[in-house]
Amino acid sequence: MRILLLNQTFFPDVASSGQHLTDLALGLAERGHQVTVVTSRRAYDDPRKLFQRRETWQGIRIFRILNSGLGKQAKWRRAADFGTFMLSCCFRLALLPKSDVVVAMTSPPLISFIGALYARFPGSKLCYWVMDLNPDEALAAGWLSPGSLPARCLERLSRFSFHQASAVIALDRFMQQRIVAKGIQLDKTCAIAPWSHDSEVRFDPEGRVRFRKAHGLDGKWVVMYSGNHSPCHPLDTVLQAAQKMAGNSEVAFCFIGGGSEFNRVKKFAQDHRLANVLCLPYQPISHLAASLSAADVHLVVMGEPFVGIIHPCKLYNVIRVGSPLIYIGPTPSHISEVLGQIDGHAQWRAAAHGQADLVIRHILEIKQSMPRGARAQPAPVLEAFSKNTLLPQLIAVLESRGASRGHSV
Repeated sequence: MRILLLNQTFFPDVASSGQHLTDLALGLAERGHQVTVVTSRRAYDDPRKLFQRRETWQGIRIFRILNSGLGKQAKWRRAADFGTFMLSCCFRLALLPKSDVVVAMTSPPLISFIGALYARFPGSKLCYWVMDLNPDEALAAGWLSPGSLPARCLERLSRFSFHQASAVIALDRFMQQRIVAKGIQLDKTCAIAPWSHDSEVRFDPEGRVRFRKAHGLDGKWVVMYSGNHSPCHPLDTVLQAAQKMAGNSEVAFCFIGGGSEFNRVKKFAQDHRLANVLCLPYQPISHLAASLSAADVHLVVMGEPFVGIIHPCKLYNVIRVGSPLIYIGPTPSHISEVLGQIDGHAQWRAAAHGQADLVIRHILEIKQSMPRGARAQPAPVLEAFSKNTLLPQLIAVLESRGASRGHSV
C-alpha cells in the first residue's frame, strides 16, 4: 500500500510525536509498504535549525516543508507557525499522487483536517492518530473561550476529521471516551498507547555517571522532570517545592525538555536565584537512557482538566529505567491506573497540584528509604506498553483499513 504520514515532526527531530511516527514509518516500510512523510523542515524546539528539504531514508520518502519560525513565545507566533505549516502542507499534498491510507496526527492542531480533505479522493482512507484532543486542549488551557467563534469553528473542523476517518486511534480509554462522547461511533475507535522506547531506554549506570558529571550533578540527589513543558503539565507546584528546598544543598531539580513553558521555568529559577535548578534542552534519543537514568526520582505531571485530552507517554520510559516517581495530578486518570498496576514493583507517591509541602515530604522519604542510584526491576505491566506489543497493533489497524478497499497488504 501507499501510505502517507502527516505530522509537524519526524526523524531526526527529537519531539516525542516525531519519534513515535518514525517508529511507525520504519515498521510500515519493513512490511513492504511505500511510505511517504510530509513534515516540517524546522526543528520543533529550535526553529532556526533546518533539516534537509527532501530525502529518502530507510526506504521512506520524506518531504520537509518550510513554515514561519516565529517560535512559541506568544500565541500569535504559534498560530502563524501552525497556519503557514498547514498552507505549505496543502501545496505539497497537491503535488503528491493519491495514497491508499493517510495517517494524520495532531501537530499542528487539526492537521487532520488537511488529511481528511486529501483522503476524500476515491480509494483513500484516513486514519486519525490522536495524540491530543483539540480544541479541547486549547479550551482547557484557557487559550480559547468556550462558545467563542474560533472555538466553534475549530470544533467543527475537528468533528469533520473524526467523521471522515475510517479509524480513530486514541491513546487511552479516557481519550477514547471523550471522542465517543462527540458522537463518533465506538466501533471505529480504538485505544492504543504510544509505546515506550524499548531498545533505547533502560537503566544505564555508565550513562548516569557521565550525564551527572557533565552537568554538575555529582553528589546530588536529582529530582527530574523530563518532557514537554506546557500548561497541560503545570509545574508551579514543582517550582514551589524547588524554591522551598533551595537551602538543601544535597537536592537538585533538573528540568529537561522544551515547549511553551520551558522559558518560564528558566526565568523563575533565574528570578529567584535558585542554584538548585538546572534546565536542559530535549535530549536526542541516543542520550535518553543516560539522562533518565541520571535522576534519583522522576516527576510525572498532569493538569487537572486534561485527563483524556493529553496522554503521559513519558510515564513508560520512567518506569522502564526503574526510577521512583512522584505523580502530581488528578485521579482517576490513565497515570493513576498504571501506577496501581506497578505496586510492589516500583516506589511511587502521589500529590495534588498546590501540595508543594507534600511533594517535598515525598522527595525526602524516597531519598531516605532508597540508596542513590538504586533501581527496581521494570514492572511486568510494561510489556503491555512496549513497542513490540503496541506497534504491531497500530500497523494492523492501518493495514485493515487499506485492505478494506481491496489494497494488497
